[in-house]
Amino acid sequence: MTPRPFFLQRPLAALLCAQLLLGACSATELAPGAVRWPSPAPQPEPAAFAPPQWPAQIVARTEPNFEAPSAAHCARPVQTHETPGRDPGQSGRRMPREEAIYGDAGATRSRKDEAKGTAPSAAATDETAIGAMAAPSPVARAAGPDIAREGEAPRFAPPSPLSPPPMQRPRPRSEAVTAGMVDDNADFSAYLQFRQRTQVAHRERDIRERYLLQVRDARGAGVPDAEVAVQGANGAAMWARTDAAGRVWLHPNAFDPFGSPVYEVAVRKDGRQGTTYLRRGQKSAVELVLDARPAPQRARLDLVFLVDATGSMGDEIGKLKAALHSIANEVARLPSHPDTCFGLVAYRDRGDAFLVRRHDLTNDLGAFQSVLNALQANGGGDYPEAMNEALHETVHDLSWRGSGAIRMVVLLADAPPHLDYGGPQYDDDMMAALGKGIKVFSVGASGLDKQGEYVQRQIAQYTGGRFVFLTYRDAADPASGPGRETVHDVGNYSVQTLDRLIVRLVADELAKLPPAG
Repeated sequence: MTPRPFFLQRPLAALLCAQLLLGACSATELAPGAVRWPSPAPQPEPAAFAPPQWPAQIVARTEPNFEAPSAAHCARPVQTHETPGRDPGQSGRRMPREEAIYGDAGATRSRKDEAKGTAPSAAATDETAIGAMAAPSPVARAAGPDIAREGEAPRFAPPSPLSPPPMQRPRPRSEAVTAGMVDDNADFSAYLQFRQRTQVAHRERDIRERYLLQVRDARGAGVPDAEVAVQGANGAAMWARTDAAGRVWLHPNAFDPFGSPVYEVAVRKDGRQGTTYLRRGQKSAVELVLDARPAPQRARLDLVFLVDATGSMGDEIGKLKAALHSIANEVARLPSHPDTCFGLVAYRDRGDAFLVRRHDLTNDLGAFQSVLNALQANGGGDYPEAMNEALHETVHDLSWRGSGAIRMVVLLADAPPHLDYGGPQYDDDMMAALGKGIKVFSVGASGLDKQGEYVQRQIAQYTGGRFVFLTYRDAADPASGPGRETVHDVGNYSVQTLDRLIVRLVADELAKLPPAG
């Protein structure tokens, strides 16, 4: 056989290399491999708290610590589950943290009450229970093997001495609530500067290095809610889901304490899987083509309100009750006319009538309004509250719908979480939320201090949400009425009423969806 001329061999070799590279970054039929994907979630189970561990170590996971959202619908009555705040027979009165630390027997006002100028909160009574409630004992949640680096530095900054927030007075209940909003992913450099100059106790996750993953179909449209698994050669892995536009931010240092130089990025949806690679330091986005099925005819929205229900939150809870029907009606009139499910998770603190009370997702707006109307602000002795436990139950124990749903949490709180309780921690669960495709939109209520702002912005930024904050005519005085001023460390924000802002956030997410197929 006559050998090919040399000048024909080189183009042929180049063509073969190009085909191999394209094949590595394009979708293929789903085949078993080394990637570990989350399993579909069964029926919700009671919250399971790990034994206290303080301080904690940075760990690199090799298996998901969550179950994939898989509920087919939310056409169910409101189902209520409660985690008690105290043991049977325990006194209703909780010792405020100031009293416990400083021995002040007369310290009966909490820092949150002082911050808002409200009356002392009482934990001895509570509203009537709604629906069939269960308070089962916690069951240990199975966890995948973790890899911990020896000699790892603590993942938190030591708590600073107690210093109450500025004195504030409540605004009249009849006035509107105005709020501003910042997108820390859009103005990432400003967010990094905020983190650098804000020295407060928190759970550290390094997000300074980030890369954008964009998943598109063959037509060039974004592929929403595609599962993503990112894994280094050392086994360290993270999981995510693309947003409605087919995008997600990846932060290697947040999950890999070993600093792998290259990561395999696997993406799957609708029985199709594609693989590409992320190389540290690359300037361009990580892109992948996945030939998934077209979007459904009607958008599906799971909207959950995660609410601090301690005594200082009465005004905010009252406004939410009054605005719910308006929010629901405005969302229903959006161009996509979404099929919407509503959920509510309320929390207080240890020693209160309940620690966490969650009402599962339902499409019965009337029943949901009833459980929201029954919620009363009560309890809470010290400043931090049980946000960690509530976020954990929100992420893991609600019946989130499966493939293609838009999943949003509106977190409304005026205090940071307890970092000294052990058990669930917000940084672990914000990472699980990203793995389940749940965006958290944090709303800082009046009285939220620097630590609370830092934590709320951490959660919102990592999950792809935004930070919302209440505004007033006089930033330091909620009684001054609606306005444009805030005590928070933000800039370049617009102001709307809170209910319209929530509708805007929903509309922005739904507008990213590709046209229905």
